[in-house]
Amino acid sequence: MLRHKYSYGEHPSQWGELFIPEPTNGNHRGASTVAGGIAVVIHGGYWRSQYGAELGEPLARDLAAHGITAWNLEYRRAGNGGGWPHTFEDILAGIDHLSEIAGQHDLQLGKVVALGHSAGGHLAVWAAGRQKLSSIGTPDADRQLQRGSEDNAVHLTGVVSQSGLLNLAAAEKLNLSNGAVCNLMGGDSHRFPKRHKYADPMSSLPINVPVYAVHATDDEDVPASQSEAYVAAATAAGSAAQLLRVPGDHFDLIDPKAVAYKKCRELVQRLLS
Repeated sequence: MLRHKYSYGEHPSQWGELFIPEPTNGNHRGASTVAGGIAVVIHGGYWRSQYGAELGEPLARDLAAHGITAWNLEYRRAGNGGGWPHTFEDILAGIDHLSEIAGQHDLQLGKVVALGHSAGGHLAVWAAGRQKLSSIGTPDADRQLQRGSEDNAVHLTGVVSQSGLLNLAAAEKLNLSNGAVCNLMGGDSHRFPKRHKYADPMSSLPINVPVYAVHATDDEDVPASQSEAYVAAATAAGSAAQLLRVPGDHFDLIDPKAVAYKKCRELVQRLLS
């Protein structure tokens, strides 16, 4: 496969790496000729700086091996310049940067699907609702987050969430990973209620982007209630969301050899077909 690394900002964590299938796959110039689009891989790690894009690289490599161009996205995390609002700014800017490099690789951006694991699932589904952000009743939080014009944005057309943290309010109440939500948001929801609402994928429902919420049956890191609550709320609101349970634990979802991951890849292919 071919690999190209690009920066979308000046911070050392503002970069992504494009994995393009080999010419032997009939797809030297980009994924659009095979899969109809691009997969954005967003890694997890409870938004903390000790976890990085190396978690997403095996997935990006596997997707490229199956004829899909993948954009393995790094971003600022809490502890290295990220957290509110910069982590969120980076996710949108990193996805939008695909439009800057599309011409170099004949990338077609009509179908752009995100594959997000754990905290990356949260960021992926949140980004899928970006068009609703200015209308969910949190104008102060919206002004704090700098982003490009929606007219020039690259919009996600589907999401595969892998045991994603899709109900931020509940994740805070459960104190998942020793206060990871408060760490991300710079404080708890009592101090910053609008900020927390703005960052919660539940707040943007309904959205017109299909979401597959895949959850590992033996996941001990993110409770299944995170995916269950989101899908229940999404379907009640009229969004296209589906809950799928797969065998394995939290990390089987990012193991290219595991059944849990292979189901996620199949769903990415389905969304891009």
